[in-house]
Amino acid sequence: MAPIQQWTVEEPYLNLHCALGEGPYYEKETNTLRFVDIKKHRVHSVNLGEGPSSLKTLQLDGPVGVTADIEGVDPAEKILVGLKYGLAVLDRRTGEYEYINKTYEPHNERVRTNDGAVDPNGRFWLGSMTDFNLGDFQPEGGLHRFDGKTPQQQVLTDLTIPNSIGWSPDTKTMYFTHSSARTIHAFDYDAAAGGRYGAPRVFYVHDGPGEPDGFRVDEEGNLWHAVYGEGRVLKISPAGQLVGEVRLPTRNITCTQFVGTELFCTTASMDPGDDGDDRARELGGALFRVDVGVRGVDFYRFKLE
Repeated sequence: MAPIQQWTVEEPYLNLHCALGEGPYYEKETNTLRFVDIKKHRVHSVNLGEGPSSLKTLQLDGPVGVTADIEGVDPAEKILVGLKYGLAVLDRRTGEYEYINKTYEPHNERVRTNDGAVDPNGRFWLGSMTDFNLGDFQPEGGLHRFDGKTPQQQVLTDLTIPNSIGWSPDTKTMYFTHSSARTIHAFDYDAAAGGRYGAPRVFYVHDGPGEPDGFRVDEEGNLWHAVYGEGRVLKISPAGQLVGEVRLPTRNITCTQFVGTELFCTTASMDPGDDGDDRARELGGALFRVDVGVRGVDFYRFKLE
């Protein structure tokens, strides 16, 4: 077996001490990277041409787990966000938001939304899970699909920590990570048939103490998958084989995002009982970047109507 590719990152791009940094998203129109802090209820953005000093932060009144662009809408003005109860449109100028669809009716206070993504047909797939303030996570979450403003469809049930969603470059495969099961699932996906999808199959099972968290797909079909608790990002081939890794100087890596050939990585702070030295703790919640020599697959935009 050939040795795996390796990259090492020593210094952060931006160290803003997120409690739970997540959901990095490249906004092409403004050359901006935006990302969230779920626990601190914040949406951050940094202009990559201007650098870290351009950081802007929007404070919300509840957890925000993911963002996406909306077809036909200037993302500098409004974006789609996953909030406590479901999907909302956020006005970035005022900080106000309006729900357009919710995961549960009536509201289930036990759960919140987590990660998700827009599919090739403009629909949003979004996971839900036990909220932080309720202690141990329970298998009470799900994977939901939203089609504009029509009622959401619950695709999978009894999930504990549903995480990232993504598609292969040819759109024929959809990937979904169930973090607590340490498993990445793959579905056959037919964009031409209106986004018809098949039954899930096991694509990759993680062997290690950490949990696979968020990922992005590159133009060659590899998944670049953050591992929470191991200080690394895995490069997983389209065949489900580990072919590379990025090593980072803190423990809890949460998600990745391509900007050109650079891979940006969000992280979370370390808990008091976590193994790690003072530097690893200091860098928990920082944003990192590394050039990995390949570009990512572009995002799709949500079709609101």
